[in-house]
Amino acid sequence: MAQIVTFGEVLMRLCPPGFARFEQAKQFNVTYAGGEANVSSALAYWGHHTAHVTRFPDSPIGRAAAHYLRYHGVDISHIQYGGERIGVYYLETGAALRPSQIVYDRFHSSFAELDPKALDWHTILKDATWFHWAGITPALSQAAADACLDAIRTARELGITVSGDIFYRSNLWKYGKQPSEVLGELTAGTDLVVASPVILRDIFGVEGNSFEESCVNLKKVFPQVSRVVDTHRTSLSASHNLLRASLWNGQQVLETENLEINPIIDRVGGGDAFIAGLIHGLLRFDDEQRALEFGVAASALKHTIEGDALISTEAEVEAIRQGETSGRIKR
Repeated sequence: MAQIVTFGEVLMRLCPPGFARFEQAKQFNVTYAGGEANVSSALAYWGHHTAHVTRFPDSPIGRAAAHYLRYHGVDISHIQYGGERIGVYYLETGAALRPSQIVYDRFHSSFAELDPKALDWHTILKDATWFHWAGITPALSQAAADACLDAIRTARELGITVSGDIFYRSNLWKYGKQPSEVLGELTAGTDLVVASPVILRDIFGVEGNSFEESCVNLKKVFPQVSRVVDTHRTSLSASHNLLRASLWNGQQVLETENLEINPIIDRVGGGDAFIAGLIHGLLRFDDEQRALEFGVAASALKHTIEGDALISTEAEVEAIRQGETSGRIKR
């Protein structure tokens, strides 16, 4: 199987039990999560060697976060330690008419204050075949943005495929740069871009009357981009969604059918599971339509699992892709 490296912050996730509101919470369930790390953990369950690069405080909390990644099969040998605190996010799980909500506490985290020069990307990526990044990472600090750019440039030198999820959080950009000033250079070195036409317009000014036209126009700006993918969610309620996806491969747009998810147990990490499933499908099956369907099936399955990580076998995802969605007990 492929060797895949991901880079990004890992947060402590604090969640009231069940569907309790923040105001009702007397205790919080603790786990650890980060978009790129979620991709690594899902791929590790499917047999890939994955390594996640991040920075934790050198404390029991930092070591607990690292052990969490290792528990899910992720190589933690490139993790750095230093700084004062781990970033935190609080999640209140919604139901029916009430949406979930997230509160972040991640400024001045250990990861945001990393030293880009401390990361030897030639060593980290030496045996890798794929590198994945996401738009939240360069939003956190100039140091994080610089480290991400160094990783992408090194991946290009080594002939490694690069994927980037350029969805971002506009309220995180607090260090004086706008997304358009940073994400362009990162996207220029990326092969597979995860983005919607709205994101492409808002960040890069790339217009299009359709998904395909937006993708064609994006490639005119960034010739390295060979694939663009987007998911489409219909939210009937916080507990009931429809999910499908589109992939532009430079010649045509591939689509999946809607997959119904009802009830939703935990939708956080669903997008990361989709990306992991797509990467796995492209590497494993060499069939873009099947890979896209596998990604949607992986995302749907994640919605049934508590926590950010998709814990599954390839066979479980493949069964959903093939339409086995009855949920009948297996004996």
